[in-house]
Amino acid sequence: MDPVRNPFAPGAGTPPPELSGRWELIEQARVALDRLKLGRPVKSLIAVGLRGVGKTVLLNEFRLMAEARGYYCLSLEAHEDKRLPALLIPALRRLLLDLDRLGALSEQAKRALRIFKSFMSGLRLKYGEAELTLDVDPETGVADSGDLEADLPDLFTAIGRAAADRQRHVVILIDELQYLKEAEMSALIMSVHRMAQLGLPILMFGAGLPQVVGLMGRSKSYAERLFDFPRVGALKDTDSIDAIRKPIQAEGEEIEPDALNEILGWTQGYPFFLQEWGYQAWNTTARSPITQADVAKATEKALTRLDQGFFKVRFERLTPRERDYVRAMAALPGTGSYRSGEIAQALGVTPQSIAPIRNNLIAKGMIYAPAHGDTAFTVPLFEQYLRRVRPD
Repeated sequence: MDPVRNPFAPGAGTPPPELSGRWELIEQARVALDRLKLGRPVKSLIAVGLRGVGKTVLLNEFRLMAEARGYYCLSLEAHEDKRLPALLIPALRRLLLDLDRLGALSEQAKRALRIFKSFMSGLRLKYGEAELTLDVDPETGVADSGDLEADLPDLFTAIGRAAADRQRHVVILIDELQYLKEAEMSALIMSVHRMAQLGLPILMFGAGLPQVVGLMGRSKSYAERLFDFPRVGALKDTDSIDAIRKPIQAEGEEIEPDALNEILGWTQGYPFFLQEWGYQAWNTTARSPITQADVAKATEKALTRLDQGFFKVRFERLTPRERDYVRAMAALPGTGSYRSGEIAQALGVTPQSIAPIRNNLIAKGMIYAPAHGDTAFTVPLFEQYLRRVRPD
């Protein structure tokens, strides 16, 4: 079969040819966008799930919906080595300059620029990497204390009022939210809360690993009333089948039921793996229909590519002690969640002595705590990789 026509797209945030099983969540985002346009109260939304479930794809879909409705979109990605102000400042600067250029003179837009300059000045010593030139005088006494939790809500208020004055609506999309520090998350939650209280036209859509819910709850206890946290998981079997079969049929080809079942068995319904197996199955097959034997050959190629890329890259980010920890997890029987005490016992240490390692792995986004005393990988099928390859 012609590899040029291969419809599958395994990649980070690459839109799949068939977005199966996510329409309820997409509809939730659509309703939020349309309610904000009408000036109605609305909750911001944080999609929560493991690696490879399509959270970034959903954020991109939300952005396209927002842009189609005339929203100004700020798309950001948090990561371990960059703090929240450094992440926000370039995007907010572009937004404010665009608001200032729209139509006639707007005092609200000018004031927001002055407050933005104050915000940068207040945090300059702590966040020097975020410094940007802006040819306005700061508004002294507003958002310039250097305390992010005090200053960021004031800045968002000024931006929200400027957007309202210009009759513009704004959506901020932030991926990988779990990498924010607790104080940064608190400041962000307080800012979104202020927008909701004042009815200002700024909405937030975010995505993160499962630990983001606990992080937000620790940062501000009212976070669960301010945000919706839809869980994004593996697809149901019917949706998984659609994700594979429909793109193949759209190209005028077919796949046999046994081949579909073979793919479902290996991928367990995780969207990224479905794309990988679909991609390899297409390229492995000489002619339609794709058979179970074709999928068996494709599985060898898919596992090789995942082991040398998707899984290996994550393992190599770990320190030697962190590698010992995840190996001990994978050596325990079963899959899914493991008791922290059992992991410590496998390592021959006390749970207290390895708590810092566990915390570091959570901070790196490798594991999370689905319940008190439990530990699970954020990367689906990662324990199978460790058992299969036994990396150094």
